Amino acid sequence: MGYRERPAPTSLRGLIETTWTLDGPGDAARVLPDGCMDLITMGGRIMIAGPDTRAHISHREAESFAGLRFRPGVLPRLLGVPASEFTDQRVPLDSLCAVTSARLEVVVADLLSRPTRTQTSPWALPAVHHVTSRLAGGAAVRDVARELGWSARTLQRQSLAVYGYGPATLRRILRFRRAVALLRAGQSTTTVAAVAGYADESHLHREAREFSGVPLRALTYDSAANRSTEVPSGSSTVA
Repeated sequence: MGYRERPAPTSLRGLIETTWTLDGPGDAARVLPDGCMDLITMGGRIMIAGPDTRAHISHREAESFAGLRFRPGVLPRLLGVPASEFTDQRVPLDSLCAVTSARLEVVVADLLSRPTRTQTSPWALPAVHHVTSRLAGGAAVRDVARELGWSARTLQRQSLAVYGYGPATLRRILRFRRAVALLRAGQSTTTVAAVAGYADESHLHREAREFSGVPLRALTYDSAANRSTEVPSGSSTVA
């Protein structure tokens, strides 16, 4: 009962971080921004979730939810729609395309069979994973762009289609994701601020409030399904 994760199928681990389920008594879950997008079965439909820039409160009755959490920048290229169209939104998949199955793995196979579109996949997947990993590690936007032979302006413009927000925002969200994971692992706020790359504890507290809508201490005890903090921290989990 409750929130549980399983590894993604081996063949899809370059695209999907994890599969997850949520069941038990109905409740409200605070879903924190994490740079990812999900496909979720809920209310008899498959929904597209995120990417979020702030906490999303998901209200659930006694029904079970199941989801696939895609790595940052991956799902929009399968959908053929820029990520910015889904920022802070929950959109039924059948509003974009025909859905022939309620099974998420079948839906993913169908999406993978479709040709990608340049406007929603301007970068090859290795480049997407490189950008995500480097920004998760706190690299400067101009340095990441230079490593791939791009201008900072190109990275900024195309990030909106790939991630749903610019690279500086993505870097902040990935830093916050890591900070909450460290906090829930039992680290002190002083250690979390230093390890995650914040200027000081006050900086950490301000960003926690901005992204979560609650004080940092509340995140330690929030056991609801929260896709940004139920996975290990570090760039290897988001790239």
